[in-house]
Amino acid sequence: MKIFVTGGSGFVGNALVHRLVAEGHDVTALARSGAGIQRVRAAGAQPISGDLASLRQDASPAPSWLAELQGADAVVHVAAHMEFWGPDALFEQANQIPTIALHAASVAAGVRRFVLISAASVSTGSQRRPIVDESTPEGRPNIAYSRVKLATERALRDAHSGSTELVILRPPFIWGRGMTTIDEMAEVARAGRFAWIDHGKHIVDFVHVGNLVGAVLLGLTRGRRGGAYYVTDGTPMPIRDFLTPLLATRGVDLSNSRSVPLAIAAPTAAMMDRTARLLRLKSAPPLTNWLVSFTGRDRSYDITAARTELGYSPDVTLEKGLAEISPSSS
Repeated sequence: MKIFVTGGSGFVGNALVHRLVAEGHDVTALARSGAGIQRVRAAGAQPISGDLASLRQDASPAPSWLAELQGADAVVHVAAHMEFWGPDALFEQANQIPTIALHAASVAAGVRRFVLISAASVSTGSQRRPIVDESTPEGRPNIAYSRVKLATERALRDAHSGSTELVILRPPFIWGRGMTTIDEMAEVARAGRFAWIDHGKHIVDFVHVGNLVGAVLLGLTRGRRGGAYYVTDGTPMPIRDFLTPLLATRGVDLSNSRSVPLAIAAPTAAMMDRTARLLRLKSAPPLTNWLVSFTGRDRSYDITAARTELGYSPDVTLEKGLAEISPSSS
């Protein structure tokens, strides 16, 4: 297949490009910097210089790189501005508007499949159920990134799609070789700023980048038109059982980390979050409603739909993934 990828130089996108090339696909990937172009080329794909920011829904001239969509069998839209703080307008401009425009251009070019990497956090917020699936109402997400992701999903489902079939993947926390968040978490822990909520007993879900890439490959040919699928490793567990060995790969010992009860963390986060928003602070406070939702409340995702409709079967285990990112494997 001829496949056009956005975000091909990033953590998820580059892993995807490597896999697609290895599977024999003809891959073109958008890159906005010289370093990005080099990463895409090193992965075996054809880099195209361009920026999603150049896409608009108005009458602005279409960027020249959109010509690459002609003859493409599929578009995989990975690129996104991701932060846990910021106003909705920021993410609408950086993510939603370009995504809608890219989808419209793909439809106009007759692309058969448009695979959107969304986020499981579209249901993190007012939705408090410990286990959710695609039939569970999403509620109102509690960060702008996720609210805009959900709004984008809905906009693409409602948009004119012609012969282009939309498939949406919703991964939770993505981990594996090349992730940057592990180093950020390690820095927080080394600085003595890390704390569990309720001793890390609450259930979290996650997906290895290799498993997510496998789901993307399946989504190129399988799945319902307009279908959204939660995609995880299928092994939800207490957050302490996940983060402790993950951070240990960076030499960080979490065994003596302090703990804060949820009964204290939740109202403290609500106060800090509200105050920071009223003051329009550009960076998040130390504790936010989102952080409490992620680390202080049970949440896992039923991946039955992905298993049955996509044929998804995650094969990278926690043990295998940890071995890949340990210092000895470098």
